[in-house]
Amino acid sequence: MLLCLNWAMERSGSLISASTLGTILLMISFFQTWKFIAEAKNVPVPAVFFFGDSYGDTGNNDYISTSIKGNFPPYGRDFIHHIPTGRLSNGKLIPDYIVEGLGVKDLLPPYLDPKLQDSDLITGVSFDSAGTGLDNITSTIQEVIPFWKEVEYFKEYKTRLIGLVGDERANMILSEAIYFIVIGTNDFAVNYYNYPFRSAHYTVSQYTDFLLQIYASHIKELYSLNARKIGLINLPPLGCLPIKRSKGECVEEINQAASGFNEGMNAMIEHLKPVLPGLKIVSLDYHAVILDFIQNPGKFGFQVTANGCCFATDTETGFCKKFTPFTCADADKYVFFDSVHLSQKAYQVIANVFLRREILRLL
Repeated sequence: MLLCLNWAMERSGSLISASTLGTILLMISFFQTWKFIAEAKNVPVPAVFFFGDSYGDTGNNDYISTSIKGNFPPYGRDFIHHIPTGRLSNGKLIPDYIVEGLGVKDLLPPYLDPKLQDSDLITGVSFDSAGTGLDNITSTIQEVIPFWKEVEYFKEYKTRLIGLVGDERANMILSEAIYFIVIGTNDFAVNYYNYPFRSAHYTVSQYTDFLLQIYASHIKELYSLNARKIGLINLPPLGCLPIKRSKGECVEEINQAASGFNEGMNAMIEHLKPVLPGLKIVSLDYHAVILDFIQNPGKFGFQVTANGCCFATDTETGFCKKFTPFTCADADKYVFFDSVHLSQKAYQVIANVFLRREILRLL
């Protein structure tokens, strides 16, 4: 692959475009990821579980009464058969690429899907609910599943799993599985910066501490349920989300809140390690990858970073308007699909980075 890059540069000299070079570099990245995948299959992962918000919700909100859904076009326009599934993107999400990369299965299904097969149940599901947060007020505002309820669903799942495979195999699956949590974005982007419920009583620092106390308690609860390999996906640069930008520019105050949360999360991880024996827990740096997209888009083949592929979005949620025909021709050129969520290509690149770096420490 490196020989191909050298050849391309020699042949084209200074005429090679930034987008072409970005595509070549991306091909190298994917080649390295597939090499990892081949190696990872020698370290079998029996199941993968996701908890948290829309960045991991593969369709749970389709089965609850809420307006926070992605089960309509243009969502899913580049998914299999061009079907909207509840994934808030034009195609797959990070969980889908991770389970594929680990050799578990092709897609991670939502736990609440009534058509969920036993085989899919055994190899893992998503408990995520778009719009939720660590703070119960966040999920109340959005009328979605609170984080504590996701953990309750996992307890229910464990009972179902034991019924399918027995105690011994269930415990093996749960202890060897990898658990991912992606949460906190809505606590700041929806709750703290839009409503007075918390901002009137907490500074950003105090609110961060409040959220991290809740976070730690739920991790301990998952540990008590036999989770031993946990990856925490940190917050993106929230002030750079299209919905939060001001005159097209990132809002530094909101970015600082995200950075402060991420720093606190890293400290929480270090505190948990010695008190939870046998726990492997890592931070996955979502924040750094998205900043790289924004600051160096050509490296990844992106052309648009400040706006989403959906040109018609809801001003309150940032979601695509239902059935809008006003979307870009090629979502792969965009970091964002709507004003909050990323394009399928962006999610694929992020998952590839995670697979080559932090996830290795959980195997």
